[in-house]
Amino acid sequence: MVFSRLKQFARCTLLYPVRRVKRVWTYFAAGIEVMNCEVKHALHCAVLVAWIVCFAYFCGVFTEPAEGTVPESPVASYGLVWTICLYLLRFTALLVLPQCLCNLCGLMMFNAFREKVQLKAAPLLSPFVCFRVVTKGNFPLLVKENIDANMKTCFEAGMENFIFEVVTDKAINLPPNPRVREVVVPTAYRTKSGAKFKARALQYCLEDDVNILQPTDWIVHLDEETLLTTNAICGILNFCEDGKHQFGQGVITYANGDIVNWLTTLSDSFRVADDMGKLRFQFKLFHKPLFGWKGSYVVTQVEAERDVSYDHGMEGSIAEDCFFSMVAMKHGYTFDFIEGEMHEKSPFTMWDFLQQRKRWLQGILLTVHSSKIAVVHKALLALSLYAWATMPLTSLQVFLCPLFPLPRCLPFDFLLSFVGALNLYMYIFGVVKSFSHKYRNSFLRLGMYLAGALMTIPFNILIENAAVLVGMFGRKDQFYIVNKDIQTV
Repeated sequence: MVFSRLKQFARCTLLYPVRRVKRVWTYFAAGIEVMNCEVKHALHCAVLVAWIVCFAYFCGVFTEPAEGTVPESPVASYGLVWTICLYLLRFTALLVLPQCLCNLCGLMMFNAFREKVQLKAAPLLSPFVCFRVVTKGNFPLLVKENIDANMKTCFEAGMENFIFEVVTDKAINLPPNPRVREVVVPTAYRTKSGAKFKARALQYCLEDDVNILQPTDWIVHLDEETLLTTNAICGILNFCEDGKHQFGQGVITYANGDIVNWLTTLSDSFRVADDMGKLRFQFKLFHKPLFGWKGSYVVTQVEAERDVSYDHGMEGSIAEDCFFSMVAMKHGYTFDFIEGEMHEKSPFTMWDFLQQRKRWLQGILLTVHSSKIAVVHKALLALSLYAWATMPLTSLQVFLCPLFPLPRCLPFDFLLSFVGALNLYMYIFGVVKSFSHKYRNSFLRLGMYLAGALMTIPFNILIENAAVLVGMFGRKDQFYIVNKDIQTV
């Protein structure tokens, strides 16, 4: 009995501080969880500004280099040709500056922490919406399961005027349902301009003898693995009910459900921040796809989509979404940002991740170099593309800057550090948004996710560089389909 009392006393005495610290952290985390979204946004803005300034300071932007470490005349030290090359590399790194500025404005001007999207009108009075899923038909079970899950979400949101349309090259044989329509694209079907792949299937749906939608109806384009949320449905209904803009898009996250590949999922956290920054900024402020848009969570009015069409030949078939947005902007249509997020999966393998990036690069390359789109419409997209295409060269600056230092120029050096700081912060912000449901009340878990995201950056840089090399010098008439069926892994 004495021994048990001593044991109990020791446990209370030794473990009390640990339990107390754990309890304090739990209360603190719970406080963060219930924190007002406005406070969260203000905190995020303060952290972002502080991070940019601190990053510039630690990079030595505001301090003079030690005497003798930087040559007064680079031409005399390195030669004229090498000096020009060094300065060109520095300027090339700033091609991404417009994109970074838009990301900064988007992240600071608009609150990304509002968790609930409120409906502005009764769902019964909303316009008719067609959820369109385009697939090759290689993963029929995935399509069937996601159609069932998405339809259930629609009913939970109170939606009534909707239908799901599955457009496939191979028959899936979906169970009979008045709210589901399966459209099989005939093998012999050819568009007027020779569009291929997904663009061909999308164009087939717009043909007079296939289309069943009215000009004022709306289409929501989804990928095979895309899962709706109640917030996304409310955002879509608000957008359609408003009717001011013909095209819209929202945020997609990649960390919901079972995570197959942590490396690719953490790498895709950058895309989430990109949606909340650049995408939101260009649609909210300019109502134009200045940098293009994604191919999923696309909301279009039927009449406008048929006018723009997907029939743009081979150059509009690799990144059909990007080409479509440029043509729509040329026609004078307007875009808006849709509140609420949808869920998708990151590629399951490194090879799929590489091939996905390669296709995007090639598709954007064909779009930028198309004679059908004026320079004024694709200028910012072109800068973004060339920043990506020159990534293998700009990545070398990590090694060249210490070996061949150049004289300081405060504005120029600050802009370079700003680009680096913001891109690093994008990974952090993307993790905070993507994994919010996984780290609730656990700062340790949040720290692990953030550390993981930062550790994936070298991998992401290698993959992006490899995608550039393969994309620039490889065939540009192929459409690689990424496997997103978790049951086949």
